[in-house]
Amino acid sequence: MLHSHLTTLHAVSLALDILCQDGTMSPETLLAGSGIRLQDLQRTDLRIAIAQERRVFLNAVAQRCDLGLEMGRRMHVSSYGLLGYTLLSAATLGDALELALGYPALLGTLFELRLRDEDGVVWMEAGGYRELPELEVFNVEFCLASLKLICDDLLGQPLPLLGACFQHASPAYNALYAHNFPCPVRFDASRNAFGFARHWLERRLPLADAVTHRDMLERSRQLNREFACRQALISRARQVLAGALPRAPGLEELARQLHCSPRSLRRHLQDAGTCYQALLDELRYEHARQLLEQERLPIHRIAEAMGYSETASFRHAFQRWSGTTPSRFRHPAAAG
Repeated sequence: MLHSHLTTLHAVSLALDILCQDGTMSPETLLAGSGIRLQDLQRTDLRIAIAQERRVFLNAVAQRCDLGLEMGRRMHVSSYGLLGYTLLSAATLGDALELALGYPALLGTLFELRLRDEDGVVWMEAGGYRELPELEVFNVEFCLASLKLICDDLLGQPLPLLGACFQHASPAYNALYAHNFPCPVRFDASRNAFGFARHWLERRLPLADAVTHRDMLERSRQLNREFACRQALISRARQVLAGALPRAPGLEELARQLHCSPRSLRRHLQDAGTCYQALLDELRYEHARQLLEQERLPIHRIAEAMGYSETASFRHAFQRWSGTTPSRFRHPAAAG
């Protein structure tokens, strides 16, 4: 399955609405270290790196640990743009879900999603998570809660659930799960999933329209092809840059290795909502974070391994990437 290094600003905007409107956080605090500006949120065409979205969510869950459930209750099917309207015009719930799972990059998921039929109960499973462990609970809650809401929106009524299960331990706010999953809920389970009766897959959707669906489906396929091409280029660029850290090639040399002109590479990256420097900073941040998680390495040695002749320069760069210093990243509790 094709998963994205890029995503839309929908989820970031949603987090901003929730946390800033109720006074929990200021917009500047929420966006700190992400490289996202307030004015960027007005650009519907802009794509941001997953790492930028990740930084916003790290800032957010530090203030509100149940944010994944709350965001999931508000991430309606219309938030998924062209794909969302393609799903709404599908014939049945089963057709729509099969289509959604077939376009994970457009869906923007961080999981391997699948439908598993077990004796008449269909389980929507979210597995294969490979992102930051500290955001796993948030992302699981957000993913499954938003998928449940998508089902409700498609049907025009709540999808009755038979059960829900989560691999993480029961959180302090477990009572809030009833708002998203009005059914028996288990924690410390073997999978992350919610289940419903199989016959709901055959339920005809109230907004089904064959002509509209054919048109929207073709548009979604074209968008997915374009997105896949962009992603392939970005994946190759990431591989070349990551393999050459800390002395990564400049844009012109990167373009030569990718067998295209610097102008063409710059245009493709711009079309994908990123640029050479943003891509390089994302990889440097990932590498620095991995080194900082190795407690035996002092920060000045990490600075050298990252290619910085001065530790102060590395500190400034890391703070620009992450919104915090290397010391605070390594020992957040001690820094508080």
